[in-house]
Amino acid sequence: MAEADPGIFAALARIPEVAIDGPAALDAQLRATDSPFIVRGLVADWPLVQAGQRSARAARDYIVRRRRDHAFTVSVGEPGGDGRFFYDAAMAMNFRTTRAKLPEIFAKIDALGDEALPIYLASVDMHEYFDGLSKANHVDLGDRVTIDSIWMGTRTRIAAHNDIPDNLACVAVGRRRFTLFPHEQFRNLYLGPVDNTPAGRAISMVDFHAPDFDAYPRFAEALAHAQVAELEAGDALYIPAMWWHHVEGLDAFNVLINYWWRETPRWLGQPQEALTHAILAIRDLPDDQKAKWRDLFEYYVFGNGDDVTAHIPEEGRSILAPLNPDTAGRIRAFLLRQLSQ
Repeated sequence: MAEADPGIFAALARIPEVAIDGPAALDAQLRATDSPFIVRGLVADWPLVQAGQRSARAARDYIVRRRRDHAFTVSVGEPGGDGRFFYDAAMAMNFRTTRAKLPEIFAKIDALGDEALPIYLASVDMHEYFDGLSKANHVDLGDRVTIDSIWMGTRTRIAAHNDIPDNLACVAVGRRRFTLFPHEQFRNLYLGPVDNTPAGRAISMVDFHAPDFDAYPRFAEALAHAQVAELEAGDALYIPAMWWHHVEGLDAFNVLINYWWRETPRWLGQPQEALTHAILAIRDLPDDQKAKWRDLFEYYVFGNGDDVTAHIPEEGRSILAPLNPDTAGRIRAFLLRQLSQ
């Protein structure tokens, strides 16, 4: 896969780097900022990182020895392509997804050498698919309840997207380039569909290796707010919730381990589902009706001031009171009944 035009990335601001000395310092840094930062060498002592320093094959052997006997979901792009997992001309995916045992997948990567065939295993649950891999290669994040995932593949490009949780991304093998944008730049990234997506999140339609500023003129404004960094094995990057990130695996074999967490309770609903339902229920209403619903959303959801419930006896406020697992469950059951009608 050809390297991106360095001029595009060279002009961008760099993601700040911080020095971290132990889990307490990392916890303090995460609590103190809502902006991205890099910690060089945070996971350099991981056995997986050290295996990768010997060779890509040594890293694959280390991973295979710890896998469980499951079929893994793997995405395979077009041969001879540039590694971009994206849409084809008909807005279908430009890759196929299949399932295979991990030794078979790694044998294919071994056989490829430096041949340009994009192969990607995305967001594999480390606890379900491996024995002991997470314990041996782990970042202490204190009392955060994390989802621990491993991402493996050849040279690939993943279009700019965002995630709802906070994210600590640790490069274990190979090199990765991250290009980040604050949440509010979504208007300048020219997002694709919210339902037909490569991996569940809307993505930027802009090709970062060859941006078409005639078709996407506001992308120049997005670049003015972008931050970029190239991470080596052992480095870690904090990506705050909802920040957009374009990710590139730069070597013939790349591995990333990441940790997702949310500061909100797990029993709360997913905001993306609310957005999708609002498209179904509100977006295509006449303008005067949409204005009325906008007013109600501001009152009940975004404003949620004391005037919403002050006149209702406390014991009778139902779901207008602060939510708990019980009331959240009742809302979920009510919505399922309504949507099934």
